[in-house]
Amino acid sequence: MKTDDLIRALAADSEHRGAPFTTAMVLAFGAAATAVVFAVWVGPRADFLLALTTLRFPFKIFIVAALAVTSTGLLVRSGRPGARLFPWFLPTILALALLGFGVAGELVALPSSEWAKNWKGTNLFVCLTVIPSLAVAPLIAALITLRHGAPSNPSLAGAFAGLAAGTFAATLYALNCDNDSPLFVATWYPIAIGIVVVVGMIAGSKLLRW
Repeated sequence: MKTDDLIRALAADSEHRGAPFTTAMVLAFGAAATAVVFAVWVGPRADFLLALTTLRFPFKIFIVAALAVTSTGLLVRSGRPGARLFPWFLPTILALALLGFGVAGELVALPSSEWAKNWKGTNLFVCLTVIPSLAVAPLIAALITLRHGAPSNPSLAGAFAGLAAGTFAATLYALNCDNDSPLFVATWYPIAIGIVVVVGMIAGSKLLRW
């Protein structure tokens, strides 16, 4: 059998074994479990409604939520052999570029004496702890969905699972985090998400082989 024929056969089989409904149900369960943990353990910030009237808080939520959506798209595509990932890479890059504009705007708007304060924030260690912790359930759900597919690159698929789980966890944590500075978000959120990506990549390399 030619390689192209094999890829098409695996893709067809993965679509049968990892039906969209099943995939959606597993991911929804992981997301719901994480939302419950967030509500019980962390919860939204005390000034949530007031923060919504500011510029930086909604901007932060929009960026991480957009990355969660695009990362989920990459996750689903990575479970299908031969699937094109570029359609989901482009909006991911655009979201990161928008965050970069936010950082640039903050550097222009604030005096340089305030940069370090905004960059460090007040709870970076909480950020680096809570996001990976909240990502456990969605990461497990993402890996389960990939197990029902046929990813051609297990490590990369696992990394996308970690990225989707990490960005979803970051979106929830952003509702609690009182550090709204793009400088903070562009530094510590990616580090926390990166931890989940590495775990997902390692898990994928071991669990998603076929």
